[in-house]
Amino acid sequence: MSATDTNTIPCRKMITDTLLEQAKQDRDVVVVTTDARGSVTLDDFFKQLPEQCVELGIAEQNAVGVAAGLASAGKKPFVCGPACFYVARSLEQVKIDVAYSNNPVKILGVSGGVSYGALGFSHHSLHDIAVLRTFPNMQIVLPCDIYQSHRLAEILVNYPHPVYVRVGRNAVPNVYENFDCPFEIGKANLLMDGNDLTLIGTGETVYQCQCAGEQLRAKGIRARVLDMHTLKPFDKEAVLKAAKETAGIITVEEHSIYGGLGSATAEVVVQECLVPMRILGIPDEYAVHGKSPEIFHYYKMDAEGIVATALDFLN
Repeated sequence: MSATDTNTIPCRKMITDTLLEQAKQDRDVVVVTTDARGSVTLDDFFKQLPEQCVELGIAEQNAVGVAAGLASAGKKPFVCGPACFYVARSLEQVKIDVAYSNNPVKILGVSGGVSYGALGFSHHSLHDIAVLRTFPNMQIVLPCDIYQSHRLAEILVNYPHPVYVRVGRNAVPNVYENFDCPFEIGKANLLMDGNDLTLIGTGETVYQCQCAGEQLRAKGIRARVLDMHTLKPFDKEAVLKAAKETAGIITVEEHSIYGGLGSATAEVVVQECLVPMRILGIPDEYAVHGKSPEIFHYYKMDAEGIVATALDFLN
């Protein structure tokens, strides 16, 4: 598929719409939020299934604790709100009440990365993967489009582990063609094959990697493109295969260059199959303000920047 499919539905809405349909069939599905119904797109859920909703106000720590309590009582809670708050303000509760207690709470962090670009560092979530990767039991998934978001939401309803899901704010182009897209937690998807180099993206950078792969192919460079939607458990086998079969790896992430996709990839490569690598992401600075596409372009995380990095990498 050419990465040109347009879309007007944000991933956050696809997830909450899917959860609503699941909740109509399963009274144990409960959503917990913190004055974020609009941000998370939970208005329809609250209207149609008010008895399966919990509103905590602006109290993210309490929300995580309540969700953990619901999970321990056999419910299937999804605690939903801005990613920047659930991986900072309520991190202690995520660490102890969810991960350490191994409660199967699903945390839906919306407007992740630099989605709140104009609001600056207080509203960016560029450390979430790095921190949550260190919590035993916690799994981390960044779906790249609405089709993958739908598949993920269906799976998570009965998934027996704590999971952090990070999505952006606005609608993004679709990478996949339909709801039958391949999706397995912990298993990367091969979008394009090639042996010149490998591009690995996660979340919204997957589309950019796919576009870059197509542009490189037009230049005679066959890039392998991987959708690493799951950051934990990490698909070590896909990375090792890429390291052995291509000349190097470029990772692209809407996250700090420390502790995220690039670090997880490097941890595999440096220990088991050393190949050249480049990590594209937000450097050790407070990210510039602006809309997501502007920030992506500034830090060379869009297709244009990835192609330029790839050409420099190969030369």
